[in-house]
Amino acid sequence: MPKTILNSLTESEISRLIEMAWEDRTPFDAIEKSFGLLESQVIQLMRHQLKRSSFELWRKRVTGRATKHVALRSEKVKRAYCPTQYKNK
Repeated sequence: MPKTILNSLTESEISRLIEMAWEDRTPFDAIEKSFGLLESQVIQLMRHQLKRSSFELWRKRVTGRATKHVALRSEKVKRAYCPTQYKNK
């Protein structure tokens, strides 16, 4: 992972990016729009930030998952997150 990408993100931005990458309904396109990182860069960041076992679990989870790739999604899905995800606290 290029140091310039990591250095340009705050700790809270990295945390949010990792959270978005783990979310099933958040596509890589939404991450790119929010942070300017391509899917390959998100994978590199996740590899660098997570323990090996966590990274492998995440890769297995997102590989081929239709909800993580806009091109594979159903046309009926118009949102990038679950309606109950952002509850008022």
